[in-house]
Amino acid sequence: MNPVASSTMNGEIGTSTSSSPAPAAGQGQHPEGLKTYFKTPEGRYQLHYEKSHPSSLLHYTHGKSVSQLTLAHLKEKPPSASPAPSSSFSASGGIRYAAKLLGASNGARALSIVGGNGTSKAVTGASRNATLASSVYSNPLPTSSFDGKGTYLIFNVGDTLYISDLNSHDKDPIKSIPFGNSNPVFHAFDPDAKDGHDLLIGLNSGDVYSVSLRQQLQDVGKKLVSAQHYNKDGAGRDGTGDSSFPVIKDSAQFSVVHAKSNKSNPISRWHICQGSINTLAFSPDGTYLATAGRDAYLRVFDYEKEQLICGGKGYHGAILCCAWSMDSKYILSGGEDDLVQVWSMEDRKVVAWGEGHSSWVSAVAFDPYWSPPSSDGAEETVMYRFGSVGQDTRLLLWDFSMDEIVFPLRRCPPGGSPTYSMGSQSSHWDNVVPGGTLQPSPRMQDVPKLSPLVAHRVYSEPLSGLIFTEDSVLTACREGHIKVWVRPECSKNQSTSEKEKMMLPGIVSGLNHK
Repeated sequence: MNPVASSTMNGEIGTSTSSSPAPAAGQGQHPEGLKTYFKTPEGRYQLHYEKSHPSSLLHYTHGKSVSQLTLAHLKEKPPSASPAPSSSFSASGGIRYAAKLLGASNGARALSIVGGNGTSKAVTGASRNATLASSVYSNPLPTSSFDGKGTYLIFNVGDTLYISDLNSHDKDPIKSIPFGNSNPVFHAFDPDAKDGHDLLIGLNSGDVYSVSLRQQLQDVGKKLVSAQHYNKDGAGRDGTGDSSFPVIKDSAQFSVVHAKSNKSNPISRWHICQGSINTLAFSPDGTYLATAGRDAYLRVFDYEKEQLICGGKGYHGAILCCAWSMDSKYILSGGEDDLVQVWSMEDRKVVAWGEGHSSWVSAVAFDPYWSPPSSDGAEETVMYRFGSVGQDTRLLLWDFSMDEIVFPLRRCPPGGSPTYSMGSQSSHWDNVVPGGTLQPSPRMQDVPKLSPLVAHRVYSEPLSGLIFTEDSVLTACREGHIKVWVRPECSKNQSTSEKEKMMLPGIVSGLNHK
């Protein structure tokens, strides 16, 4: 057993209780040793219900693909909204959609940016190959009274994309979209997309589709509705707006090339590294783009200036995931070294690393809704809560504050032990790393170490997804099973509400009797 994990508030200890809401059908079969709760200083997180795909689905159809998780919140439908989307694809807030397109020239991996100045055509059965196995329907939908307001979970298993209603306790999804010969490997949601195409789907074939989530929900058939199609050769594959890019001359160098036509999509190609790009994330303020690569480097770019700001190498193996803090000051990363690293944008380097997983870290995320139990909002100290999940089937929660972690004073002499001190690292560490450079892995004894607050075994299969919401924590395993863990304060409110409902019939009956 990992010594760090054994000293945490482990949710595996204790016996499962029956005080939680009854799980939906088929959800009560928890393997032995899996608990339906885990404890934190602020209280108990309770398993509320589960989401999954139809049980008849064969796992890893058409090859293995790891299940990813996207949370989508649909606002109330505008009264003047038209059911037919615009023929152009635009993104809001100056941030364009980005997708990982595979199969770039020279065998390298590149990032293509799909932007707002492109002219894309609605996909029809005759305009593309059989990737979707005739599952695309591009005719405009008739006017519908369906509003679609709510919160939805989007996840992929094998060659199929699923959409599930988060607020419903029904286990099965409300819509499934099979892609035939290709597997979805990437999806993202933009609630402020101006043209209504708020859902982006990337396939392992290198094809990218943008669709309206509301329109997909209007037609629950197994097909995409009014999809826009993009690939590295240009939009629509009909010969218009050719955005073919030149051959990459030096695969070891970062380069950006823009499309020849201003009517093309993708609008540019970013060649990041020689290996594949495992994930990417825009900072919440829209300034930076972080990428994690197969070459074990985390890179941070100024998106508008198209310049490398900083980056560094992990300790061992590829970096598989990364995530930004809410204030865009810190980046989390995790990967094949079983560690979680915290990168500072101010210092442009790793400022802490966490040990607790016993296998690859597959997803990391900050909790934007958490605040310290004793916090009144007036304290100067900023504390962050973040989580990580891994192939060791466990969820780990961590607390992090630059004012409270222990910092090494200086590099320790050979064979000696480092000296530590509390407080800001600026008085102890070297100067800020110069911009535009990639740093080697720092020695582990020179960087503060974090220990997890909670270590909880969530599922019997490796985990692949983690999302924090205002009311809950969502975890997903690689086979597409999702668990919803309700926060302590929400769990108490629900228990009180259920008790009131149980008492209500008696009260009403007594009033009627009188």
